[in-house]
Amino acid sequence: MTQRAAEEAPGVSTVLTERSWCVMVPHDAQGARSARHRLAAELTGVVPAALLADVEMVAAELLGNAVRHAEPLPGGLIRLSWSLRADPPADVVEIRVTDGGATAPPQLRRVGPEAVDGRGLYLVAALAARWGVERDGLGQSVWARLAHPAGRELAPVG
Repeated sequence: MTQRAAEEAPGVSTVLTERSWCVMVPHDAQGARSARHRLAAELTGVVPAALLADVEMVAAELLGNAVRHAEPLPGGLIRLSWSLRADPPADVVEIRVTDGGATAPPQLRRVGPEAVDGRGLYLVAALAARWGVERDGLGQSVWARLAHPAGRELAPVG
């Protein structure tokens, strides 16, 4: 139902709003950093701080994985897109990183206690309500959906 239809229907008071963004950046560490900064700038003050912190962490992990493990899109690029859906009772942000794909799809893997890497997708899985991988003719997209109750801040830990 569109916002207008909701306003015209008697007794309906729910309004769904959605906004989307997309940035294309070079397939390197500086491009990934630039995309993260753009994401944070667009969502600061728009979503609760606790949700923003989680979104930034997940984006950093997905972008880092794209740079380290995947081929670029044509033109040497990666794409970060995100959408915000304010749908009471929760704010939902979906992040999607698209690259040229890798030989093996991203997956959770077992690592020993002494390993210096390999835990990133566990962070994504812990912070996201859902996450997954999609492949198409262009490449591969890894996405994560994060949610936070609308209008509520989480209490600080500690």
